[in-house]
Amino acid sequence: MTPVPVDPGEEFFVACLCAQWCGTCRDYRTGFEALAAQFPKMGFAWVDIEDHADLIGDIDVENFPTILIQRQESVLFFGTVLPDHALLKRLLETYAAQTPDESERYALATPERREWQRDANLRALLRAN
Repeated sequence: MTPVPVDPGEEFFVACLCAQWCGTCRDYRTGFEALAAQFPKMGFAWVDIEDHADLIGDIDVENFPTILIQRQESVLFFGTVLPDHALLKRLLETYAAQTPDESERYALATPERREWQRDANLRALLRAN
């Protein structure tokens, strides 16, 4: 798993935004990498928000671990999760079961998700850097 891919080409992109100093993050990483192996058609990235602050711009991380899931340019999920890999696995399975049109509608269905499109599109930020 690359720390931060420049332009992930996979349909789905899953990023964990964490910090090396965070014990919960360090504990979470092994399971996150195991999920990457279970979902080989999805791009996964471990993003240390301090080491890669210049790449992630103004994305606001309030707590750890913060997960960002995109399908192409649509941000489907952006938020803190409990450090339980089964929860992330269920999220990924749910989003993978959607059609691209369903994902796009889902991404725009609430004001909060519409904000994610503007403020948390990590793929766009990575391309810009």
